[in-house]
Amino acid sequence: MLREASRLFAERGFHGVGVDEIGAAVGISGPALYRHFPGKDAMLTELLVGISTRLRDGGLRRTERAADDGLSAAGTLDVLIEGHIDFALDDRALITLHDRELDQLPAEERSRVRRLQREYVEIWVTVTRSAHPELPEPEARAAVHAVFGLLNSTPHISRHRSLPDRDATAALLHRLARAAFAAA
Repeated sequence: MLREASRLFAERGFHGVGVDEIGAAVGISGPALYRHFPGKDAMLTELLVGISTRLRDGGLRRTERAADDGLSAAGTLDVLIEGHIDFALDDRALITLHDRELDQLPAEERSRVRRLQREYVEIWVTVTRSAHPELPEPEARAAVHAVFGLLNSTPHISRHRSLPDRDATAALLHRLARAAFAAA
């Protein structure tokens, strides 16, 4: 349900989609959605809070696993980059949804999303400063946000045949992200 809702919201906007359309996309009636969510607003909240939580928790798990595996700071940064690339390539609709519809959330939930995002950024800033100790914290933070901008631009990459396949695109994005950090 949530995957279809995110796709529809990203394609037509939150206000451009009704519960009947979401229900039809998953093979149930629109009113049947109310057995799972109090309404369309709750679905949007679940999507945006959910992805922010998933990114933050995934970042924490990746850094913990990297430490357990004895990876260097640069190796840990690579693991974070790979995780975010997977998100960016596999959850394009959520990126679009976040960009367009975050303001539709109630203030409390919007603040929760922002807090989760700040926590995710801080994971990256810590690892980036370990991998590039010469980089002052404000520049590391700016570099992290720039890399997120680069990686989160994937909804704007068309699926035209001349573009690389998913693996080649992931490898290209990884090289670009590492180059951005090195340039900082």
